[in-house]
Amino acid sequence: MEGIHHKSVRVNRLNIHIAEKGEGPLVLFVHGFPELWYSWRHQILYLADHGYRAVAPDLRGYGNTTGALLDDPTKFTIHHLVGDLIGLLDAITNQEEKVFSSIILLKTLTVEWTTIEVYNRRYGLGMKECIHNGGFQRDVPLLEEVVVMEGVAHFINQDKPHETNNHILEFLNKF
Repeated sequence: MEGIHHKSVRVNRLNIHIAEKGEGPLVLFVHGFPELWYSWRHQILYLADHGYRAVAPDLRGYGNTTGALLDDPTKFTIHHLVGDLIGLLDAITNQEEKVFSSIILLKTLTVEWTTIEVYNRRYGLGMKECIHNGGFQRDVPLLEEVVVMEGVAHFINQDKPHETNNHILEFLNKF
């Protein structure tokens, strides 16, 4: 796809598939469930065109990443996923590179799978009001801005890629 390069990187006994494009400061895009690197294709192209090295892996158990024991759920904890990402960053960068990071936590990555149904019932209702009325400032006091995009669902980076790209670039340019 339009100059996106694919390769496999050996990390934590896995062959992690990555899609990458561009040169400059590294931006790592991490997909959620049930996605692949492909979810970030619009952002990879856009940021590469704006002077960044955009990288999106297929996480353990997804896409073209191989080596994970798919029948062993104990190997798919958040600690394993974070360890894979740290190992990947170590493998694809050198000491001289300055790596910026911003982690967007999805509730499906931070809550035990067995409690998601309860979590959704407890916190799902009223979430829109919380977002629109500044509720995030209570939990994230250093938060400067909340961007609300109307007319999109869960996959905002695919529903409105141009608007999402502009917001990401605006954020990165602050550094």
